[in-house]
Amino acid sequence: MGVRLSPQGGQPVHTGGMFSLQATSAETNAASIVSALGMPVKVLSAFVKGHPFASYIRSDLRSRGMEVEGPEFAQGGPWGLRHQINLADSGSGVRGPRVWNDRAGEVGRLLRAEDFDLDRIFSGEGVRAMHLSGLIAAIAPDFCLALAKRASREGTSVSFDLNYRASFWQGHEEEYRKVFTEIASAAEILIGNEEDFQLCLGIEGPAAGGRDLAAQAGQFTEMAARVRERFPRVKLLATTLREVCDSNTHLWGAVVLDAEGATVIAPRKIRVLDRIGGGDGFTGGLLYGFLSGWDREHCAQFGWAAGALATTFLTDYALPADEAQVWNVWQGNARVQR
Repeated sequence: MGVRLSPQGGQPVHTGGMFSLQATSAETNAASIVSALGMPVKVLSAFVKGHPFASYIRSDLRSRGMEVEGPEFAQGGPWGLRHQINLADSGSGVRGPRVWNDRAGEVGRLLRAEDFDLDRIFSGEGVRAMHLSGLIAAIAPDFCLALAKRASREGTSVSFDLNYRASFWQGHEEEYRKVFTEIASAAEILIGNEEDFQLCLGIEGPAAGGRDLAAQAGQFTEMAARVRERFPRVKLLATTLREVCDSNTHLWGAVVLDAEGATVIAPRKIRVLDRIGGGDGFTGGLLYGFLSGWDREHCAQFGWAAGALATTFLTDYALPADEAQVWNVWQGNARVQR
């Protein structure tokens, strides 16, 4: 867990001015959809003892209906541990958003499975699904692998958004490829684009589809057979499709596959207030549908709509009022609700 600092009014970071603060992570961005719609969510994280950001993050997650659990570590002085900071603006029109990640001394790197009572969490509390992002898997690989293995033994569904980041992998390529492959072997839901599957897991795939979204959808569907052959536990494979017309206008689509076939959502134009977290919103909607027992098509539609909804929030996450609000997004119904 960390914080995001964003200039108000979509202005660039380097021009200064008034900034807003929010708590953020890829996993909790996705979990916010599930939690807002009434399902119980627990966040496992690490915190800097006595740090104001730690207090803020805990309070913020509780306000989103999530339980929070995790060890605290002493800061160790001004050059010690801290929570990571994202400096990110929303962009505007022809000016694209920019994100600067400042993760030096990040406390999340100290996460260990031994710091949690996994017997109580998995066996006693009955976890139905566990979601991991490739970001935390690259920050705390041993921790994430231990959780994935435990979840698999307990019959807990594992969701893994590969989220490849070259800067995180530099110098650790062989180690992370092994860890990501083991986590994926325990997963029932795998999410990522073609590059994610090729670079994280070594899956053979065609060249990237570029700006041709129809080609991207076809290439991902064609690659899915190799993914399913290598990872037989997987029940859902998913990716989003996005073309940026400008910062505030995107073409947004998705592909979701299972053993029975594929659902391809042709890209539709959406208006974007802040694009950050749209992919996590898609993941959250997909997870909500999976946990609700919906079929592939409804999971895909709800995921697409939850991702589109997230881009209408200035936070990295969406907090839908109810299922109907998400389905209204899918149906293109933006009429006032009285």
